[in-house]
Amino acid sequence: MKVMYDNFSQYLKEPTFIALGSFDGIHKGHKKIINTLNELSDKCNMTSMVYTFKNHPRDIIKEKSNTKKIMTVESKISMLEELGIDIVNFATFDKDYMKIMPEDFIKKLVEHYNMKGIVVGFNNRFGYKNTGDTNLLKQLGSKYGFEVIVIDGVTYNNEVISSTLIRNKLDNGEVEEIINYLDRPYSIEGVVVEGRKIGRTIGFPTANITINEEKIIPKGGVYFTKVKVGKEIYKGITNIGYNPTVNGNNLTVETHILGFDKEIYGEKIKLYFIKRIRSEKKFDSIDELKERLKLDYKFADKEVIY
Repeated sequence: MKVMYDNFSQYLKEPTFIALGSFDGIHKGHKKIINTLNELSDKCNMTSMVYTFKNHPRDIIKEKSNTKKIMTVESKISMLEELGIDIVNFATFDKDYMKIMPEDFIKKLVEHYNMKGIVVGFNNRFGYKNTGDTNLLKQLGSKYGFEVIVIDGVTYNNEVISSTLIRNKLDNGEVEEIINYLDRPYSIEGVVVEGRKIGRTIGFPTANITINEEKIIPKGGVYFTKVKVGKEIYKGITNIGYNPTVNGNNLTVETHILGFDKEIYGEKIKLYFIKRIRSEKKFDSIDELKERLKLDYKFADKEVIY
């Protein structure tokens, strides 16, 4: 798969079928768009291209906005490659880009990337102040000679799956629900760093990881997680919070890995959030905390990982 970071400076010779959108998280709705793109590009013998953004447009449109991502650029590249896309382009949304009028934007896609067809979601908006919509897109398709395919949303429990919905669920700690939107558990990864090492003094050593400031961290609390260390998968109890019982001051993500006793400082591990066990709580004593951790351990130990 070819990866581009282009703001309409390159020109492609091969005819392309393009999917347009943010694709943050690559949820079921996004996959429906991407699968349609693959089918059409194969049928027409064209190059498939996902056109998306390196940064979130909202952070430029609304000053002081800091939109957390469901998926990093690196993860998005990896998944799009798995899905069989030929080219992904990460445009940089800046103040100049923000001023491009809808028709000019589509004309640039045609001229620079030799676009012969486009696939978008039903609610796709584009161009200056989001004034372009699917109706305008169909008119421009007739004018500039490209095919327009509009994909209906995918629903779960009568809600249209969207990146915004997933962000809200993560903010509420509803990680079990997210599996139904993404077709996979929500995950974060980080390098294991040294913490205060209080857990090991009470029989529950934890792996503390670095936090990616760009990614959404689920609501504070204790979660049953699947932990990937190297190529192996383990059960884990992950605490997100400030460790109030021991007067913690900084947000931490730390995981007790069941049946694991190796030193892994400096190694990258991945956490898959399966279930929320409980909220974070300030216990009256270390002994009370220890007893609660034993219950958390029993909960995690009987769970099945997949």
